[in-house]
Amino acid sequence: MRVLLLEDDDALRGSIAAVLRSRGDAVDEAATLAEADERLYITDYDVAVLDRTVPGGDSAALARRARADGVTTPILFLTALDGIDQRVAGLDAGGDDYLAKPFAMAELLARLRSLGRRSASVQAPVLMLADLVVDPAQLTAQRGGRALTLTAKEMAILVYLLRNAGRVVSRTELIEHCWDEHADPRSNVVDVRMRLLRQKLGEPALVHTVRGAGYVAREQSGDDDAGAGAE
Repeated sequence: MRVLLLEDDDALRGSIAAVLRSRGDAVDEAATLAEADERLYITDYDVAVLDRTVPGGDSAALARRARADGVTTPILFLTALDGIDQRVAGLDAGGDDYLAKPFAMAELLARLRSLGRRSASVQAPVLMLADLVVDPAQLTAQRGGRALTLTAKEMAILVYLLRNAGRVVSRTELIEHCWDEHADPRSNVVDVRMRLLRQKLGEPALVHTVRGAGYVAREQSGDDDAGAGAE
């Protein structure tokens, strides 16, 4: 998942971000309402985790404005404002879940998994290409009835490619959707991950390289570039 994390406590934000990244999530961090506002509108996130009281105001206002503008990103409020009235206000503003501080990291992760599954199921319950079947909600993949063991990053790449099957997806686009803001677009991180993913998918190839453009998920055809898998 790609996650927006708004938290003005540097230590807590760093701790949460580190745990999320350790499980394969891409995390964009924000310490102010203005930073979160900008990122929420320019990036397609799977989940947003928002502290309520941050420099610049109350993130409930951000959630209300985002919902009015058609932003559907699931929002989890993570805040010390734990009164019933505050919870109701957050949910009424457009929040999908509400977790009060102090909190257990295991519970936060469970709630994020739930929101991530909800987001994935809205887009497509099951993705299929030839004999490949991927369930984004359950984070499972099978090819020819055989379960595939994919890392979280490989799953994120595969899901994005399948949701755009038949369309060439650039490396930059993959980085924007499957990595966080710290990824270097000039590195070969996408090519390395893609090579490993294609090895796990096996033959015949379902993910192809389009030289100078990026990658495309499609069944093999007679006019495929002979060197498509070389990069």
